[in-house]
Amino acid sequence: MTVPLSLSVPESLTFEQAISLTQSLLDQIEAGALSEEDIESVLTRLVSSENGARGFFVTYLTDNRPLADHPSIGVINALRTSPEIVSELLVKNVAMSAAMVVAHRRRQDEAMAANSARTSTRSAGLIAMLELPRTHELAQQMLESVTAGEGVYEAFLKRWGYDAEQRLAIEQAVQPVLSESGENKSLA
Repeated sequence: MTVPLSLSVPESLTFEQAISLTQSLLDQIEAGALSEEDIESVLTRLVSSENGARGFFVTYLTDNRPLADHPSIGVINALRTSPEIVSELLVKNVAMSAAMVVAHRRRQDEAMAANSARTSTRSAGLIAMLELPRTHELAQQMLESVTAGEGVYEAFLKRWGYDAEQRLAIEQAVQPVLSESGENKSLA
């Protein structure tokens, strides 16, 4: 198989282009039009930049299809090629989506709360499958910031205005990630 031209990753990729490209990539994956090598090739280029990785995760983790519930080996291998960018975004996705569950429930929006919970679960699942040492370090830093009110992620937590209940939700979402990332997980 060859990668369609529509899946070429431009040199200077915007966040919006990354979202669009990821939607096309997911459509092609769902249609069975790409080999694992093609998926890995496109996604490796996509997640090599901050904009590309952000656009990928915002689309992949929230997509209604079950693709992110069972990532393919091509997806896993590609994500492992950018450990710093991927680790940072996955830890933040676990935290932010856990906090959003609380926010949505306060507004009695259970559908959105369920979507946020799914995003958090998918992010944590990827962390376990990827086994990136950097993810464990960042998750530990997130946990320290959320529990002590200081540290590497405190500015991030304050910028988003997370209150005590949301910080507790983040703690409860990050703690299992730390437990799992300390164990040996593999894609079976």
